[in-house]
Amino acid sequence: MIDRDPSIEIVAIDDTVPIARRSRQEVAVEGMMLLPNVVKLLTRLMRDNRVSMRRKAFIGAVLVYVISPIDLIPDFVIGIGRLDDLVLVSLAVDHLMSGTDEEVVREHWDGTEDGLDLVRSAFGWAASIIPDSARSVLPR
Repeated sequence: MIDRDPSIEIVAIDDTVPIARRSRQEVAVEGMMLLPNVVKLLTRLMRDNRVSMRRKAFIGAVLVYVISPIDLIPDFVIGIGRLDDLVLVSLAVDHLMSGTDEEVVREHWDGTEDGLDLVRSAFGWAASIIPDSARSVLPR
């Protein structure tokens, strides 16, 4: 038998109530509403001395790449031209957030817990396109 902490309340999820499917526009609007909090979070993490300097340098290098006119996939290629930029930014943000203590990230986040979970999921999903072998060379 598993001992359970009596202070933790167990709540069953009611799966009989269907969750309404949201349109792309609704999801996009929600994402745009999180953008100011994401920018503030990244700015604060970049200024925080508790965050690894190597991770900060990686974010800086990715931003230089994004601004640079030289791309792996030229931006004029319809459909995937900006994909390399998006994936690299997602990888860098995911790498910065996952390598920083949870306490520090939460300290700098102004939004809700759900918002932070959504941000982590979005950047984590986009960064997952990069193979693990390539991730192993990222700075610690």
